[in-house]
Amino acid sequence: MAIPYTLEFEKPLTEIQTQIEALELAQNSPAPGATVPNISKEIGELRKSQSQMLRKIYSGLSPWDTIRVARHPERPQFRDYISLMVKDFAELHGDRRFGDDPAMVTGLGRIGSIKCMLIGHHKGRDTNEKLSCHFGCAHPEGYRKALLKMRMAEKFGLPIVTFVDTPGAYPGLGAEERGQAEAIAFNLREMAKLKTPIVTVVIGEGGSGGALGIAVSDRVAMLEHAYYSVISPEGCAAILWKVANPQTNSAAAEALCLTAKDNKRLGVIDHVIKEPVGGAHRDRAKTAEAIEKWIVDQLQELKRLKPASLPNKRYERFRHMGKYGETAPVDA
Repeated sequence: MAIPYTLEFEKPLTEIQTQIEALELAQNSPAPGATVPNISKEIGELRKSQSQMLRKIYSGLSPWDTIRVARHPERPQFRDYISLMVKDFAELHGDRRFGDDPAMVTGLGRIGSIKCMLIGHHKGRDTNEKLSCHFGCAHPEGYRKALLKMRMAEKFGLPIVTFVDTPGAYPGLGAEERGQAEAIAFNLREMAKLKTPIVTVVIGEGGSGGALGIAVSDRVAMLEHAYYSVISPEGCAAILWKVANPQTNSAAAEALCLTAKDNKRLGVIDHVIKEPVGGAHRDRAKTAEAIEKWIVDQLQELKRLKPASLPNKRYERFRHMGKYGETAPVDA
């Protein structure tokens, strides 16, 4: 089925899809009295060509193209994965201090046979929902809500599963007045001390402290076409080159090493979850199945560890990031 929203580098696929639809129309709806053409073989060859081209395009995406896929409007979001892979989900609201942030969704549910606390960013689908969710940019009450539910999970011995999909924390005046930076920093410290397993999946955008505020975990995975970075390419380009345009954005994306492959190579994440050919938006069910399998495998492994040992292991995991060694220069 054709996808209404087409990325720039997917335009050759759209042209083939147009040809397929024209041939199918001619075969299925011939003019009165006309002979029905037998063009099944031609349609099959076009579909095969389309599939090969799709595989080729997505096997060689640039970092900037990867970001475009991560921001695809049809890409599955946290609530989509809840409906696809979580049983008996019961949403929990509020931070008991200010209010409820719709950009941060929390609740209890089962993934496979494992009862857990689920926490994740939600961007929204239509315009009204996007505005109410601030396009996935959580306020301080969102991070405080998340930590409140994490502590509840620790109290009842439940593992925590977080889904990251945000361009960053909300930068507005009200959020700053209510302590945005403090809320994120407090989460980082407190998550490091929780005596219950924590696993994180970056499903789309993973931007700056807004992402890290729910990602201090024992295991972190990324979907193949997600990104995880200290800053967005546009923000980086605006700082380095004083202008954000397609050229500087692409250069910044290259320099930031923000793709799943780069993050795995640098030791920032533990695993890359493969997406269906053409991205998660082309087969949501298959993507959810892959995520569910990884989460269940990790939680079963972490549940074998003593809860009291988890904070030290988590601390060591983050302390080793960016570690390097120096050697004496060697004479030619």
